[in-house]
Amino acid sequence: MKQLLKVPLLAGRAFSSSARQLRNKVPEAQKLFQEDNGLPVHVKGGTTDVLLYRATMTLTIAGTCYSLYWLLIASLPQKKA
Repeated sequence: MKQLLKVPLLAGRAFSSSARQLRNKVPEAQKLFQEDNGLPVHVKGGTTDVLLYRATMTLTIAGTCYSLYWLLIASLPQKKA
């Protein structure tokens, strides 16, 4: 029963304005992406961005090749048994 009486108090704490404040990281990101270092914007984020870019390109090329393969197979006449 005591636990049920604590629910409104805990709910009030969860949504109170005295919760920890998050730091605004946007100005730092703007400096990073506006810096003229010769890198394209999709790789300026670092290693994670490079890996995501390469994975995306690999999946795109593999998917295109797979689609073209099946289009070729579908365009050929079927063998009669």
